[in-house]
Amino acid sequence: MGRACLSDAEWERLRPFLPVGNRRCGRRRYRRQVIDGILHRVRTGVQWRDLPERFGPWKTVYERHRLWSADGTWERLLQQVQAAADAAAGEIDWDISVDSTVVRAHQHAAGARTDPPPGSKRGRRDGAPG
Repeated sequence: MGRACLSDAEWERLRPFLPVGNRRCGRRRYRRQVIDGILHRVRTGVQWRDLPERFGPWKTVYERHRLWSADGTWERLLQQVQAAADAAAGEIDWDISVDSTVVRAHQHAAGARTDPPPGSKRGRRDGAPG
């Protein structure tokens, strides 16, 4: 098992929440392999075409990621796994940290003119030459 692969415990936790396969998503036995490929790509930033062969064809991995991103499957998986973890043993800490950092504008952003200076040709509304 590589660094980017799911452990057996992680896979067993995720597997019940995966969508039911259809003909567009290929054979079920490759699901773990494809998900491991997606995780590898996300963690390392490698190009899709450069995925190691152990994850299967790169196009299959890419298409599954693209389809599941488009139809909201990844968001549903995250919500379901979080809810199950919280309900089972309170494994998620729901504390929220609020940052009170001040964000300042650039020095030139303050007090900038909104109208052009008087006498300039730009911005004259009466149509008179400048």
